[in-house]
Amino acid sequence: MTILADDNVREQLEAAAFRRLMLHLRQRSDVQNIDLMGWSGFCRNCLGDWLHEEAEQRGLALSKDEGRTHVYGMSQAEWKALHQQPATQEQLDRMAESLAKNDAVR
Repeated sequence: MTILADDNVREQLEAAAFRRLMLHLRQRSDVQNIDLMGWSGFCRNCLGDWLHEEAEQRGLALSKDEGRTHVYGMSQAEWKALHQQPATQEQLDRMAESLAKNDAVR
């Protein structure tokens, strides 16, 4: 039996992995959200929004802005001012294709 069969252990490991993902994305500010969206169908904003949605489902107050700030380690506006580059048409096209794939699996 794998340790992941234990719900408590699995949730602890998933939470720790999520924290590492957020730290990784904070450290890799060179990776643009549009590239994340284009290649994987999610970005930093999505992670923050998912935190908001999970809190909402549990009757907890966490706004989208608060969720995004938690993921970015700063406000989204501050991150954008410091790190966001203008999107190219290629990036926009790739993101549109990726989002279409997201819609197909829902």
